[in-house]
Amino acid sequence: MMQPQTSFPGKPKLLDQLRTFMRARRYSLRTEEAYLDWIRRFILFHGKRHPRDLGEREITEFLTDLAVRRHVAASTQNQHVKALLTCQERL
Repeated sequence: MMQPQTSFPGKPKLLDQLRTFMRARRYSLRTEEAYLDWIRRFILFHGKRHPRDLGEREITEFLTDLAVRRHVAASTQNQHVKALLTCQERL
């Protein structure tokens, strides 16, 4: 039988902090899920670097990749920007 993974004492992980932050501000569940997904994708795109270590250049690189290589619509890119602004507000 598998044991549930225990959390480490101390500060919660970034995505958990953001989830708590968005719930306290009564974001809808779908918005919360979408924003966390975009933030996760952004972090992975930049080699798992923390968002506080990334700036405007890295955001532009990611949005360019979404637009040029992945053909993501402008409205979807705007959702990503809003997600990152939420993340920056929390950091």
